Amino acid sequence: MDREMLDGLRASIKECSERGLFAASKCRSSELLLSVSPSRRHPPKSSPVASSSSANNQSLEPTQISDTVPVLARHPQAPPLQRQPDNVLALELEIEMQEEDLLFSSRSFLESRDPMRAIHVLRHCRSAKAQFLSLYSQFIATENRALRSWHKLDNNRHQPPEPINPTVEPLLSRVMNATDPWLLFLKALFLSRVNGRRDEATESAILSIAGFPWNWAAWTLLGSCIEDAGELSSILPLLPLPATHPLVQMFQIKTMNELQIPADHELDLCDRLLSPDLFPGSLWIMSLRACVLYYTHDFKQSQTQFEDILALDPHRVEDIDVYSNILYVTDNRLKLSRLANEFLVLDRDRPEVCVLTGNLYSQRSEHEKAVKYFRRATQLDRTYLSAWTLMGHEYVEMKNSHAAIESYRRAVDVNRKDYRAWYGIGQAYELLNMHQYALHYYHNATALRPYDVRLWQAQGMCYEEMGKVREAIECFKRALITAESNEITIYLRLANLYDVLQETVESVAYHRRVVEICQANGRPVQDFAKSSLKVAEHCLRTNGDLLLARDYLRTVAASNVEEVVRAAEVLKMVNAALIKPSIEAEEQRTVAD
Repeated sequence: MDREMLDGLRASIKECSERGLFAASKCRSSELLLSVSPSRRHPPKSSPVASSSSANNQSLEPTQISDTVPVLARHPQAPPLQRQPDNVLALELEIEMQEEDLLFSSRSFLESRDPMRAIHVLRHCRSAKAQFLSLYSQFIATENRALRSWHKLDNNRHQPPEPINPTVEPLLSRVMNATDPWLLFLKALFLSRVNGRRDEATESAILSIAGFPWNWAAWTLLGSCIEDAGELSSILPLLPLPATHPLVQMFQIKTMNELQIPADHELDLCDRLLSPDLFPGSLWIMSLRACVLYYTHDFKQSQTQFEDILALDPHRVEDIDVYSNILYVTDNRLKLSRLANEFLVLDRDRPEVCVLTGNLYSQRSEHEKAVKYFRRATQLDRTYLSAWTLMGHEYVEMKNSHAAIESYRRAVDVNRKDYRAWYGIGQAYELLNMHQYALHYYHNATALRPYDVRLWQAQGMCYEEMGKVREAIECFKRALITAESNEITIYLRLANLYDVLQETVESVAYHRRVVEICQANGRPVQDFAKSSLKVAEHCLRTNGDLLLARDYLRTVAASNVEEVVRAAEVLKMVNAALIKPSIEAEEQRTVAD
């Protein structure tokens, strides 16, 4: 951690809070700054001190980044880090000083969630900061009104996919030619709310980052514009900071988590960011790491990481819903109940706490109560993706397919990158026996998660129900590519499907694989008894490996499974078939003598 980054974090706290971006200021920059060890935050007085203008304007030229963050050559199309001319900065500072009291009052109103008063106070101000606060306050006020109108249509077919805010385009017109990094952020924000202008929003967000890299709100907005890992890979070289810069790495981890496809690389990035040289005490980065482990299905390590976080800060609400998902999946009822009780007392009006409580009721099979809390989470935050998805799951449990589809559709409206919502819609249509519709949504889910075994299995079962056996076989074969080595369900389905096609050789090959896996893993005989019979009967019919057939049948005949009688009968025939060649050979020798 070099002095330039420390100054950047301090400047971020000041600049973001002065513009009402309190989450970026308090939850990110402040937390990251405090995670740096005190000895690095407050070096000896003899160390060089960066100038205040450098801190305030963040002209982070690549050559200024220390050896802690090696500089790589940037993409030729990446915008350079921008710095305002000194005379422009001086003039802006002078205007801000004249408007200081008004700016302070407007921030106070904005923080107390009274944006209309902030707009009124700033109506005659001229500074770029005042313009930002005024436009941002207008956006918040109109978004709140749009949201209230939207929620009046809850459970109504006439509810649009997202709240309609007619003032977004007029606000956008006021920043279309902006060059100030903060106004560029607003431009990106407004563009992101207009259909069909996602690419423009992405470009504006990148330009905003080039002007002030430490505004985490701009990074978050940029991440929301990215739809898949390929798009992320194409954007990373276009960023104004090198790929090894901590901000870029945090952005990459968070975006991959939102796409729900992080890998070991993101885990390595988390470990690097948590190293003593950077942010060893950052609870947020620890939480990012826990989420990486969760999405890679390492629930045990993820739970341990969340428990470490809560040991350091028992009142941290952020991502507590992800921790509750882990406790739900691992069926840890006691911990989930204790966690819900603790956080309900702490703050029952946080969407994360509502999801946590909904998970508790879902685990108790009290699905109506679970829906109530998941719906409350969506009312507190319309964009709370997991709440919509989990509510859909509850409706599926309640066999209310139509309500489930509506919930999943809302999840897709919020974020088309959530494979769980697409998968959920497919499941709901499958419950309605509308397999063609189900396949369409399963295809969308598979496009997002091409290596997810469950998605290929779901498609395979759909094709099977539709009588499209060849297509079903292809899907189950795709599922086998990433299935666990001890998986037998898919092999059994393939064996049965080939049996339907009367392609016996292929069917028997899969049955034999089932027996081999079960025996290698010491599974009970009942798991492979039918497959053993299928293999043995085929060997008997085709005069194949009778010794193998005898071994399989002896195992089944010596058990107490329901196939034991049939196994004994076939074993007699196999023994007879083995003895017959010996008798014939003996007779031939006798004749010869």
